[in-house]
Amino acid sequence: MISVDLNCDMGESFGSWKMGRDSDLMDYVSSVNIACGFHAGDPSVMRKTVETAIAKRVAIGAHPGYPDLQGFGRRSMSLSPQEVFDAVLYQVAALKGICEASGAKLHHVKPHGALYNQAAKDQMLARSIVEAVRKIDASLVVYGLAGSFLVSEAEEFGLRAASEAFADRTYQSDGSLTPRSMANALISNADVAAGQVLQMVKEHTVEAANGEIIPIKADTICIHGDGEHAVEFARAIRNILIENHVSISVPEA
Repeated sequence: MISVDLNCDMGESFGSWKMGRDSDLMDYVSSVNIACGFHAGDPSVMRKTVETAIAKRVAIGAHPGYPDLQGFGRRSMSLSPQEVFDAVLYQVAALKGICEASGAKLHHVKPHGALYNQAAKDQMLARSIVEAVRKIDASLVVYGLAGSFLVSEAEEFGLRAASEAFADRTYQSDGSLTPRSMANALISNADVAAGQVLQMVKEHTVEAANGEIIPIKADTICIHGDGEHAVEFARAIRNILIENHVSISVPEA
C-alpha cells in the first residue's frame, strides 16, 4: 500500500496561548513541526505543543527558523554558514530537550520559511543545517523541499531525508514554490488542495502554475496550520487519501 506522511507547522504563538486549532489539526496529521522560538513560539508554547503531540500520538519535529520574530521568519537573511549552524543547533537542541523532559523523542527537523526556501537552492546553507542536525542526533529525519539541496545534502551526509510537497501552495515549472508575493501562490479551496495532494502521492506529478505537468516526490505533505481553513483542509486531504487506499504514516527514522 502507498503511504505518505501529513505534517503541519505548529506552536507559532506566544505566552498565554492555549491549544485550540493546533490540537484539532493533530487529529488529521501524522507529524508536527514545532516552532523553536526564533521566528515564533516560546518555551511555554513549545512545552504545551510537545505535550499535546504526545497525547495525540503524532511524531514531533523541530521547526527552526531565522531570528526574525517581526517578519515571522519569512524574510531572507545573509547569515554566515557558521551562524546558520549555530542557530539551527540551538533551536533543535532546545526542542529535543523539551521532548526528552516530557518523555518523548524528537523525530525530525524541518526548517521554516526563508531558511527553508534559501536552503533549497543554496548548497552551503543546506549543508550547515544538515551538519547541525547530524551533530545533535544523526537519527533525525530531515524534511526538505522535493528536489532541493536540503534533501541531497542530508542524503550525502548519511541522514534520512523526507522529500516534502505542499498541499496549499502552487508550483513553478522548475519545481520551486510560487513566491508568496505572487497572487496565485496559495490554494484556497480544500477540494483543489486535496486533489493536488492525491495527484502528487499517486501519480508523482503536480500541475505547475503555467499548466505544465512536472514530476515530484512526496514522502511528506505539508498542511499550513496558520491558514484560515486549516482544519477543513487537513480533514479533506486525509479523507481523500484514505478513500484512495493511501495510508498515513511518518517516514522511518
